[in-house]
Amino acid sequence: MKDIDIATHAPPERVMELLQAAGIRVIPTGIAHGTVTALCGGKPYEITTLRRDVETFGRHARVEFTDDWIEDAARRDLTINALSCTPDGAMFDPFGGLVDLAAGRVRFVGDAHRRIEEDVLRLLRFFRFHAHYGRGEPDAEALAACREMAPRLPTLSGERVRGELFRLLTAPCAAAVWRMMMGQGIMVHLLPEAMDTDRLERLIAVECDLGVTPDPTRRLAAVLDSDRQGALRAAEALRLSNRERDRLLAQVEPPVVVAPSDDRRSLRQALYRLGDAELFGDLLLIAAALHRGPLDLTILRRAIAVAGDLPDLKLPVAGRDLLELGVPRGPAVGETLKRVEAWWIAGDFRPDRAACLEMARGFTGQPSGRSA
Repeated sequence: MKDIDIATHAPPERVMELLQAAGIRVIPTGIAHGTVTALCGGKPYEITTLRRDVETFGRHARVEFTDDWIEDAARRDLTINALSCTPDGAMFDPFGGLVDLAAGRVRFVGDAHRRIEEDVLRLLRFFRFHAHYGRGEPDAEALAACREMAPRLPTLSGERVRGELFRLLTAPCAAAVWRMMMGQGIMVHLLPEAMDTDRLERLIAVECDLGVTPDPTRRLAAVLDSDRQGALRAAEALRLSNRERDRLLAQVEPPVVVAPSDDRRSLRQALYRLGDAELFGDLLLIAAALHRGPLDLTILRRAIAVAGDLPDLKLPVAGRDLLELGVPRGPAVGETLKRVEAWWIAGDFRPDRAACLEMARGFTGQPSGRSA
């Protein structure tokens, strides 16, 4: 379990007093809304006082503290998120979340339209939870509310949208739910470039066959039916980190063509030019998803293994070595170094430093075995 959220009817000030008296460090992370964080054993535990909403406005709300557990649970978005249990394990389920979970049914607590109006992000949370826990047809009332409220999605921050979509993309049935969102007019308000659900579906199948851990950036690249500019727009809309953006761009428009093959030599050359084993594996998986017809998984496995088998490669000579050979400073150094590197690559990275220096002497016209 990644985190444990704790609820109590005690006011936050009283919670802090009790924790400090027990020698537990406490941080007033959101005391105005009843939340403090206890640090115990190096792990944070959020403790929130029961609340009821007085007024809601988007992500935030004006609340009052209460001792009514049902009133607090009624603030949740989905029935399966309104579950709680006592320290001894007794389950508290005021809205039928357990029945819904067993049936693979994702429902909003109370009126779906009102829940989304309180926070539009709940629209995306509905689809994310359906992707992970839903089975069969989605709740009709929820879908209708999502369709109606979809035009409000652009009001959300890119970071919040990214968080939900990336979690959705890790689900086994992410392609089916993404396709559902397209059909309900959801994605046009978020990522109009991300419409290639067939390729996403094939990528997920390949990952599943190989036992590869799902990666949301790779899956986003697969679903993007766009060029570099479209990928840039998607990265900006989702406020991706620089690393995520660069990975996405490299997967949408690869700097080096990589395809599953038994030609280990060409694969090693592609890996060297990329200089990134993780990207190398991503490009192989995406290339496999683009493949039409039967796919030889044995070849794909061997191709991916190249990245693990190959040590970090570095040309054994550098510019200073060429200067010592008498190559004049300036463009000639770079040009000669490129010729040596091309020869070294063609030799499947086997020539050692001495061999590379010998070849450099030949390129510079120096007698064999002598330096200037």
